[in-house]
Amino acid sequence: MMMKKIFFFILCCGLVKTAVAQQPVYLFSYFKDNGQDGLHLAYSRDGYTWKELNHGRAVLAPTVGEDKLMRDPCIIRGADSLFHMVWTVSWKEKGIGYAASPDLLHWSEQKDIPVMKQEPGARNCWAPEITYDARHKTYMIYWATTIPGRFTAGEKTGDDQYNHRLYYVTTKDFKQFSSTRLLYDPGFNVIDATIVPDHGKYLMFLKDETRTPPQKNIRIATSKKLTGGYGKPSAPITGNYWAEGPTTLKIGNRWIVYFDKYTQHSYGAVTSTDLVHWEDISDKLAMPAGLRHGTVVEITEAELDQVLKNTP
Repeated sequence: MMMKKIFFFILCCGLVKTAVAQQPVYLFSYFKDNGQDGLHLAYSRDGYTWKELNHGRAVLAPTVGEDKLMRDPCIIRGADSLFHMVWTVSWKEKGIGYAASPDLLHWSEQKDIPVMKQEPGARNCWAPEITYDARHKTYMIYWATTIPGRFTAGEKTGDDQYNHRLYYVTTKDFKQFSSTRLLYDPGFNVIDATIVPDHGKYLMFLKDETRTPPQKNIRIATSKKLTGGYGKPSAPITGNYWAEGPTTLKIGNRWIVYFDKYTQHSYGAVTSTDLVHWEDISDKLAMPAGLRHGTVVEITEAELDQVLKNTP
């Protein structure tokens, strides 16, 4: 009987240890200031308290694009187990940055992907992100671009005559890319989309960039297909402040949407269990100083340990 109790105790300890070891860690990739110094990283175990890595210094410097910026970094874990990252290289260029890493420490040679080269009038490529399509085994890269005169709706309601729509390319290997296509035209100036799968559909969190009359809020559009068919956006899920750069995290059945309260120089978040009723939890967040627009990806404790051990 005593041996059975000992065995049961050891088994329970092992299960607890395994459960703890498998507890996810959340990694926030972001930029500071204008993105000139490169990629910054922070981590959290609860989604509320975020601690900066590398003592707040950049872990990767930008090398591509005329302006050599690394704004709006988006990192996802690919089907190939690599971390794939895209970012904004400039305020006014027609390409986006790309690099990959097996461990968040060693990165491939950076590439400038000229996704809007076919549009001579394109003013920019902002806030690119990646979403993986498991069904078709492809990655979709998407971003916001203004092409003057292309859309009349919203033409006079944006900042500095910007009137963005969302565009995309697909790829299986980040070497060959499809032609660029329009992803979403909601009938207004739209930027900063992030798309996540959810029970057979795709959720697009986006920023209504309308300046006149002012919106500057986060909304949701949905589709059954990753590359199109997104419907009319929801009412704003953010409050009476200007918000941009949404990124999402789902812990259990609870969604958290983080965003940059850029006019207040602070970060905010809202949470929901049904994607309809949202609670502002900005006052519960602890974020690194200077954190700007970024994205969240889940990593393991072992991967975090490697980063901690190999950054000064």
